[in-house]
Amino acid sequence: MGENSEGEYLMSEAQAGSAKPMLEGVRIIDLTTVVFGPYCTQTLADLGAEVIKIEGEGGDMFRWSARPAKTPGLSPGFINYNSGKKSVKLNLKSADDLAQMKELLSTADVFITNVRGKGLDRLGLGYDAVKALSPAIVYAHCVGFGQDGPYADLQAYDDVIQAASGTASLLPRVDGNPAARYFPSLIADKVAGLHGAYAVLAGIVHQLRTGEGQFIEVPMLEAFTSFMMSEHLAGLTFDPPVGSAGYDRQIDPDRQPFPSKDGYISIVPYAPDSWPQVLSVLGDETFLKERGWNTPKDCWANSAVLYGRLAEITQTFTNAELLERCQANNIPAQAVRDIDDILDDPHFQATDFFESVEHPTEGTIRKMRPPVKFSAQFSPAPTRAPHIGEHNDELLGPKKGKLTKR
Repeated sequence: MGENSEGEYLMSEAQAGSAKPMLEGVRIIDLTTVVFGPYCTQTLADLGAEVIKIEGEGGDMFRWSARPAKTPGLSPGFINYNSGKKSVKLNLKSADDLAQMKELLSTADVFITNVRGKGLDRLGLGYDAVKALSPAIVYAHCVGFGQDGPYADLQAYDDVIQAASGTASLLPRVDGNPAARYFPSLIADKVAGLHGAYAVLAGIVHQLRTGEGQFIEVPMLEAFTSFMMSEHLAGLTFDPPVGSAGYDRQIDPDRQPFPSKDGYISIVPYAPDSWPQVLSVLGDETFLKERGWNTPKDCWANSAVLYGRLAEITQTFTNAELLERCQANNIPAQAVRDIDDILDDPHFQATDFFESVEHPTEGTIRKMRPPVKFSAQFSPAPTRAPHIGEHNDELLGPKKGKLTKR
């Protein structure tokens, strides 16, 4: 194993040829839909797990709900959350299909579901029943709300969790618009999905060490609230409180991208000595001296004024000029790119972050590589999303679909 000039460890060609995906040989039965569960299982598929996605007659509703699609049932959103999985179509209300589901579970290392508990019990797919089929199984239940609380039986979607966690109240604090609003991403679903993925990985480690499985509850509200409130608990961290909730820097109305001659730019004067440096680099060495602001505490206390002054200065430069000055002086800065221009970013091009996969019905599909790299394992080769029931014959045919148990 070698090391390049920046300390990144690289594999030799021989090592690369023998390396295997981290979760190769781990079979996951995925009874999830939409985003929360599928994002969790997509993360695990990216690490090499065999993920068998169980779908009903109409398939995962996200096949149809995220535009635009070339072929009905293969929306871009579904493609991005279900790449590399195998699809098995089963009607779990049918005794024969339910028996096939249980047969698959008997071969599994992991079962991940976001079906509500009462529904699972009616199907005979609760933890105790599945454990009887596969004693060492890691059983992850992705739920909207912790099952010990009064919201246990309620439905949950991303919007609902953004509301219940207080997240929808943050944007009004920033821009003064009184209307509560959602963050423009399925952020609660995806954050909860990542919590589910690391919880399953911990369960697999326990399984390998002890031979034991376990039940894991992954509640969306608690997962996302933990994510958001890590900084926004703020003054409520103490009992009794010493202030209100909300991290001041994040909800400061003046903390916005700065306008330039040809767009907007993000410049972050965050370190204690950043403000004098930034202003000096951009040609204003007197602003702080004239006001007698000599310490980092002075700058923090007057951040609104300083943000305003920086916004005035940046309008006299182009983005390219600002980036040149900031990067030459190790000041964190990036131009604000339109989301439609991300594919042209030279960094993503250099790192091959976006890759192309040939799909038998959709043609060339662009997808994102797993963002995490390992020195001793590789992610699987580029993969594609399945059609509904595409792998029924492979997995449910005579004497097929068996996995040697550990």
